[in-house]
Amino acid sequence: MGDKAHSHPGAAGRATAADHPASVRNVVLVGHSGSGKTTLVEALALTTGAVNRAGRVEDGGCVSDYDDMEHRRQRSVQLSLVPVEWDGIKINLLDTPGYADFVGELRAGLRAADAALFVVSASDGVDGATRMVWEECAAVGMPRAIVVTHLEAARADFEEMTRICAEAFGGDDPDAVLPLYLPLHGPPAPDGHAPVTGLVGLLSRKLVDYASGERVVSEPGEADLPQLDEARSLLIEGIISESEDETLMERYLGGEQVDVKTLVEDLERAVARGVFFPVLAAAPAAEGARQGLGTVELLDLITRGFPTPLERAAPRVTTPEGAGRELRMCDPGESLVAEVVKTSSDPYVGRISMVRVFSGTLRADQTVHVSGHGMTDRGHEDHDVDERIGALSTPFGKQQRPVTHVIAGDLACVARLSRAETGDTLSAKDDPLLMAPWEMPDPLLPLAIEAHSKPDEDKLSQGLARLVAEDPTMRLEHNQDTHQVVLWCLGEAHADVALERLRGRYGVQVDVVPHRVPLRETFAGRAAGRGRHVKQSGGHGQYAICEIEVEPLPGGSGIEFVDKVVGGAVPRQFIPSVEKGVRAQAAKGVAAGHPLIDVRITLLDGKAHSVDSSDAAFQTAGALALREAAAEARINLLEPVAEVSVLVGDDYVGAVMSDLSGRRGKVLGTEQTSGGRTLIRAEVPEIEIGRYAVDLRSLSHGTARFDRRYARHEPMPAQVADRLREEVGAAAS
Repeated sequence: MGDKAHSHPGAAGRATAADHPASVRNVVLVGHSGSGKTTLVEALALTTGAVNRAGRVEDGGCVSDYDDMEHRRQRSVQLSLVPVEWDGIKINLLDTPGYADFVGELRAGLRAADAALFVVSASDGVDGATRMVWEECAAVGMPRAIVVTHLEAARADFEEMTRICAEAFGGDDPDAVLPLYLPLHGPPAPDGHAPVTGLVGLLSRKLVDYASGERVVSEPGEADLPQLDEARSLLIEGIISESEDETLMERYLGGEQVDVKTLVEDLERAVARGVFFPVLAAAPAAEGARQGLGTVELLDLITRGFPTPLERAAPRVTTPEGAGRELRMCDPGESLVAEVVKTSSDPYVGRISMVRVFSGTLRADQTVHVSGHGMTDRGHEDHDVDERIGALSTPFGKQQRPVTHVIAGDLACVARLSRAETGDTLSAKDDPLLMAPWEMPDPLLPLAIEAHSKPDEDKLSQGLARLVAEDPTMRLEHNQDTHQVVLWCLGEAHADVALERLRGRYGVQVDVVPHRVPLRETFAGRAAGRGRHVKQSGGHGQYAICEIEVEPLPGGSGIEFVDKVVGGAVPRQFIPSVEKGVRAQAAKGVAAGHPLIDVRITLLDGKAHSVDSSDAAFQTAGALALREAAAEARINLLEPVAEVSVLVGDDYVGAVMSDLSGRRGKVLGTEQTSGGRTLIRAEVPEIEIGRYAVDLRSLSHGTARFDRRYARHEPMPAQVADRLREEVGAAAS
């Protein structure tokens, strides 16, 4: 960040295990899809000498988006770890997907990192989803910097982009978002666009020229000084205002010259504390060049300005029983606490767990305790098991480079942990501990699937179990009402990736079928029924007659059975049999095959035979009586209604409320929240919000989020019920 010279492309070589937490930096790259995160990771890997040419390792594979699925889709769909070294510091670069469907991978990266690089495209600007992630980082005080990419675009304007970033990210203090360098433009092209060929360091007052393919440092010309000095003054004032030295501003305004060394030290402290957010520019290396524009400057900021793992607060841990435990901050000699931040499967190695070690030291062949709790609502079972650590390695593209140990603060991969899932805690066998899982968005897009064939049916449950073990943003449901297997996903792209992984990784072919909501039935009015089950031919006879009356009850009442038999018309021992029969029939439904609820069934009379009456006969009679009563009455279909809460920017409130009304929703109220957002509360039939996760994203340009919970069942409008019956009939034929 100062005038440090680099005459070589960095500390070339392969990343190994770090020897001390102070020599580690964990950095997550955040930004919308297409902003250039993966390209930037590859440029940094080239500059450090970790790869032999842009984006390639020795086997010719890509260093970040190395998965075949990512190649086909031309975008990242999973978290990637790329470790590089620079000036003796190991930098773990965590490349995250920018598409909203893979926000679980982003949150895993945020959990594993100690600082964030927000990558914004000079041609696209800052989208609403990126602003929301910035606010999340601000809430926990995570240090951040901003990298502007795509400066080669025809209308790219670094100065304007810096202004937009200050407005988007600066909040009440836009002077906390300022550039450390200004772009140096080359001769204009025929279209009039002057390409960026270098940078001007505002603190060092040096020109850094990349036009030749090599980084060349020189003094600025006289023509560059006025613009440089104006921007430099703003930067110095921004740094000083965040300085811990309260007298420094007075001295500066009083005319005292503040030396560059002091400014750089204050800048580094302000960045590490998460109160100053520098803006830098970066571009991939030209063909044949060893360094991309701005990559050296960015690496210097990461190693000198971003915090070490020692500066991160120790995680809150408990015993598996819930008792609290205190840990020393990031101590390799402390008790082991590591967390599985990502789980993947390799066709040759098997399950691979990416872990962040927060405390202690993880060693190969060590036996550890695996704790997994708090994810039972997503199809994960609680588990406490001991497992032996397999091979430890650091990933690099498709390669896994073996290491013997991983200290507190570092990240690595563990092979063949058969029970460990994403979000699980690894701890010492004799001192089991548990970290609370990080917050994940609730998957709200249902994907109902069926095995394509009998062989697929045999493999489906294992494939689904592995899928949800890898991805905590996916929920598996075996719906007892509709008898469907449902994968709840975050969006269409998330669902497509899940299906592709089932087919390609686990060899399971599935068919997607329409998702059904669990409907119910109830009586619209009072009705009577008579069940007669009399058989006297061949063998032991069967004799049971019962008469019932059915009447509707208020919602939520369930099924109430009342005995009003007098004179022993139905012997006492058979009354429970009648109840069992009507309840069994109610569970099957009486009209469209949906469970019957909210009725009172009163047994009024009946007849029995001293020899031929039995428990089974009266169960059958009770079921027949309920069916006869239903045949004589009007049966209402009941649909589930959800309580929906939508958090949306004020600009989209009207559109969202209008859309909810179009889904037969009832808006219950609105509430103003911070950040220019409104919370809308509504009740909406679940049948109308099956694709709401997709539709809301489109409606709000990805800036809104919602949650839902079951409220009750209520009568479905007749026209909707008739349409549904027609659709079911057409599907059956």
